[in-house]
Amino acid sequence: MKLALIGIGQAGGKVVDRFLAYDDAIDREFVEDGIAVNTATADLQGLEYVPRTNRILIGQARVNGHGVGGDNELGAEVAEANIDEVQHAIDRIPTHELDAFLVVAGMGGGTGSGGAPVLAKHLKQLYTQPVYGLGILPATNEGGIYTLNAARSFRTFVREADNLLVFDNDVWRSAGESVQGGYDRINREIVERFGLLFAAGEVGYGDDVAESVVDSSEIINTLSGGGVSTIGYASETVDTSGDGLLSSLTGGNDAGGFDEGSATTRLSSLVRKATLGRLTLQCDVGSTDRGLVVATGPSTELSRKGIERGRQWLENETGSMEIRGGDYPIADGDEIGAIVLLSGVTDVSRIDQLQQVAIEAQETTEVVNARARDEFASLVDTGGELDALF
Repeated sequence: MKLALIGIGQAGGKVVDRFLAYDDAIDREFVEDGIAVNTATADLQGLEYVPRTNRILIGQARVNGHGVGGDNELGAEVAEANIDEVQHAIDRIPTHELDAFLVVAGMGGGTGSGGAPVLAKHLKQLYTQPVYGLGILPATNEGGIYTLNAARSFRTFVREADNLLVFDNDVWRSAGESVQGGYDRINREIVERFGLLFAAGEVGYGDDVAESVVDSSEIINTLSGGGVSTIGYASETVDTSGDGLLSSLTGGNDAGGFDEGSATTRLSSLVRKATLGRLTLQCDVGSTDRGLVVATGPSTELSRKGIERGRQWLENETGSMEIRGGDYPIADGDEIGAIVLLSGVTDVSRIDQLQQVAIEAQETTEVVNARARDEFASLVDTGGELDALF
């Protein structure tokens, strides 16, 4: 799947930077180009893989390169006012070769949460390709302002994008990590999961060709219903030499023969683990509208029957008749994996919680502001005995 990635805000730019590094490492070229947009000069300077010509600083007249300070209304205004600068960078991309746009943003900050919906709306007006969002939710301990930003941005972003893929930092954070180490690890998790999905179907020279190919049309059709999507992934290491312990345990012969029964069981089990394990956004699987199962790994270890069993199991779990499936052979690997894309999910407790906390934060902010205005008025009130200077 050929994508143009546009990261807006600090988190969005860093994730796009990681996507470019990942695409280079796996040599699949699913990223046609990557752009980073920000209101803060320092955030753009910290990128490594986004070309300097694709690092777009906006809002200099308003914020002088210092960011919007978590104000996503200002972030939206700046993005709207400077959309032509972003478009100039997009114009350099051969858009006729694209399958889709992916707008990436952290939904807690000001520039990303405010600007991402503006950019998605703009792209949908100009292009026929789907415009997807990748929104990263802040952890619950990051503070009320970030939760309020995320809730307001979510309502807008999901409306403006053709589908909003969500990654929840709250599920993926680990205790005892430094701030930098935690964000670096989470960014790798984001890129590996979504990168594997988007890379499926991109075949390089000398690669094995999938028996049941997963190409861009399968992904686009799965996401075509709109709404919110989440991804699960599970993998395990296999011994492909034919003479290891795992081979003997799974019934392989001395010549490394393929054991259809074990391969089928392993793959269908991985589909279950991917679905019922840690998703990028936890949800009730039964609320899924459409789904896609992708098996990855050496072609010699992939079982077509296992893929079909996993697909049928997901059909039963979701109650949806629109569950697609296929394989994505990866040569020279020793891992078998299953990617599960759940699209159009509607029963998401984290979103309900996010919105409730945001409502409370908004009400608290209004009360605090009103009290502050009253207290300030009282502070400067002299009962008419003292005149102001002007």
